[in-house]
Amino acid sequence: GICTSASVSNSLAAFATPLAAIVQKGLTPLVTKAIWGFWSGVGASLLPPQATRASAVNRRILFPIIWTLLSELVGRLGMRILRPSEIQRKLERSRLVLQLMGVILVVALAAAEGEAKVNKDVFGTTAGGAQVDRYTLENNQGSVARVITYGGILTELLVKDRDGNLGDVVLGFDNLAQYENENPYFGCITGRVANRIAGGQFTIDGQDYKVAVNNGPNHLHGGLVGFDKVVWEAEAMETDRGPAVQLSYLSKDGEEGYPGNLQVTVAYVLTNDDELIIQYTATTDKATPVNLTNHSYFNLAGGGNILGHIMTLHARYYTEPDETLIPTGRILPVAGTPLDFTKPASIGGRIGRIEIGGYDHNYVLDNGGRDEPGLAAEAYDPVSGRVMELSTTEPGVQFYSAIHLDGVKGKAGATYDAFGAFCLETQHYPDSINQPGFPSVLLRPGETYRTQTVHKFSTR
Repeated sequence: GICTSASVSNSLAAFATPLAAIVQKGLTPLVTKAIWGFWSGVGASLLPPQATRASAVNRRILFPIIWTLLSELVGRLGMRILRPSEIQRKLERSRLVLQLMGVILVVALAAAEGEAKVNKDVFGTTAGGAQVDRYTLENNQGSVARVITYGGILTELLVKDRDGNLGDVVLGFDNLAQYENENPYFGCITGRVANRIAGGQFTIDGQDYKVAVNNGPNHLHGGLVGFDKVVWEAEAMETDRGPAVQLSYLSKDGEEGYPGNLQVTVAYVLTNDDELIIQYTATTDKATPVNLTNHSYFNLAGGGNILGHIMTLHARYYTEPDETLIPTGRILPVAGTPLDFTKPASIGGRIGRIEIGGYDHNYVLDNGGRDEPGLAAEAYDPVSGRVMELSTTEPGVQFYSAIHLDGVKGKAGATYDAFGAFCLETQHYPDSINQPGFPSVLLRPGETYRTQTVHKFSTR
């Protein structure tokens, strides 16, 4: 009936070990989450902003640290703190451990948030001596996009397959010299006017203009030195949605025969939802045509050909092309033709019926030409499971099955041949500057050209 301090101590010691195990398994994660919540909401105010923003990187780095320290602390205290003779010593030790934990948390937070989501390095030097930088964007899913300032080129885009393995889904080169000398527009920004202008000429307000003829009898993708062959200014950014890089370029009055000083910005944003968003804006001091796009070549398998990829195009009509791929002015239905991808179909299923040897056609989008991006296309690779959904504010998209690739030596020793990739170039229709029945590409002073295209990646 008499309870002494010694008997209490002995009784408590008997279940101290199982109690510690229970605490380690059940309490530690709760305490961990509580500390994390406290730090994110209150403790963060004690550090500079760059050291305190909560992110997935923090959780990845800090939770293992917190878990380990708390497990050790709770395990030791659970077994021994209940012994009165050791209470004072254990309290002193636990106080030191907690102080050490605080220091580690502060250092880890600062290190985690100081780790830039956008990294910059030098990719090379042009033949003319200009430095070309490379920006690496990594989101919290582990996806990576790399963009160089020469041509605003997307050189790499790494996304996961259905097994969680990263793979590069765009074609390109390992070095700047190839981009300068033999690039079939891999990954670049094309402009001032993407696609073709018939005869390399147009008229604005009674004034005739001539631009370079560099594709048979026509002008293609901005001319001899288009936006794909200039060095852009660049600035790394972090947005609410993910890491980004913004490129800017001033195309001067008369460049490649175009009128007006055109100030252009293009932003690449790699969101934490595995979207690559490309945003274009431009202003001018003289009326000029503008039609910008990105010319990435995609292969969702990461290699081989794309004939087995399943394509869906939300487009019931296309612009009929002549023999030089200039629209005749007629907009025709795709139904009953090999161009019909309104329902999912393999790219290679009907490609042999195309007279020019494959796809190089402008589709009139059902959901295009709106203020917000509308769904334009979906591409699916059954082997890797990768899916790319394409949305855009543009009224059209050029579907190109890389019919002109022929033994191009690419990244990591790869050889790119016909059908080794596909392009989905969001755009206004070809030769729109000469075809009044098409959506206009004319930009006037006081107006802002603004368009956006979204590539969303997932798996099945």
